[in-house]
Amino acid sequence: MRVVVKVGSSTLSHATGKINLRIMDSLCRVLSDIKNAGNEVILVSSGAIAMGVSKLALPCRPSDIPTKQAAAAVGQCELMYTYDKFFGEYNQTVAQILLTAEDVESDERRNHFHNTLERLITLGAVPVINENDTIATKEIAVGDNDTLAAIVAVSSGADLLVLLTDTDGLYTCDPRRDSGAKLLPLVEEITPELYAAAGGSGTALGTGGMSTKLCAADMCMKNGIDTVIARGSQPAVLYDILEGKGAGTRFKGKKA
Repeated sequence: MRVVVKVGSSTLSHATGKINLRIMDSLCRVLSDIKNAGNEVILVSSGAIAMGVSKLALPCRPSDIPTKQAAAAVGQCELMYTYDKFFGEYNQTVAQILLTAEDVESDERRNHFHNTLERLITLGAVPVINENDTIATKEIAVGDNDTLAAIVAVSSGADLLVLLTDTDGLYTCDPRRDSGAKLLPLVEEITPELYAAAGGSGTALGTGGMSTKLCAADMCMKNGIDTVIARGSQPAVLYDILEGKGAGTRFKGKKA
């Protein structure tokens, strides 16, 4: 099975903005074990700007583009250093791929990306993909890593996309505001009502929210790929997801 796993900034960071080493270590261990079992693993990881903010001791996430890009440049080094260290503990080799919208919209660039990705997987490496925030502007930005993960899943012919986030999955309404919210274990069609229930961005550290995850799931469903939204604070949930057990919210891909 080829699985694309996306992890967000809010999962990788403490509330202080600093790296959550326990979760990153656990994630790398589980992904390594899944790969050792014969699966192909692609990781789409946010966190560069958040880690750059921490490394540069900035008071908050910057709002201007140059400072965001500077934070991303610093944070991407920290992010990949940490992945290399933890994956290395489990005898895995990591590779970094940074993308912008131009890279996936251009036929030639998309083909180069696809060829590189396939070769890395053939060579046994774990591709770690992120948006190239150091050069991305509004005109060439993918926008969020949920969308990027869906693009990667579709273009690589993945069997499954897993979006690890700071909630257990998709609820009937916002569980932070309504104690009567119920988790939806299975979604076979994305409706306007689901988008209305999704709400906006989750935390100050991230750029996405449940609505972007629904867009990503919709893209994958239309291409026959299952998508699961689950809580990332316990990466071992990936075992249950790959075994088809009840975990998070599963969006069933529409088979041709």
